[in-house]
Amino acid sequence: QVQLVESGGGLVQPGRSLRLSCAASGSIFSITAMGWYRQAPGKQRELVAAITSGGSTNYAESVKGRFTISRDNAKNTVYLQMNSLKPEDTAVYYCNAEIQRRWGYPPVNYWGQGTQVTVSS
Repeated sequence: QVQLVESGGGLVQPGRSLRLSCAASGSIFSITAMGWYRQAPGKQRELVAAITSGGSTNYAESVKGRFTISRDNAKNTVYLQMNSLKPEDTAVYYCNAEIQRRWGYPPVNYWGQGTQVTVSS
């Protein structure tokens, strides 16, 4: 069994910062990539940021320069530092991980339960 648990969401005023964390646990051989997605009301889920096991990163254009994704491989944890938050960042944020459960097995995507981020004055 694999579990992803997010933390750090909440209500914050525009211009403030917030840091999300996501820890993966369970039967894990390797994690090839981890990332953050978000879904706002009436919109499709979109990729916010992703990071590979080698440290390569990818960001949505709307968050470049404001958000930073990082990971601690030893702890199977990924972080999302969100600075200069805007009302349009309001969404449910989901952690995603591409995980090989055993050597030789194909990787499979796993999702966290989601955490609400609300940016409002």
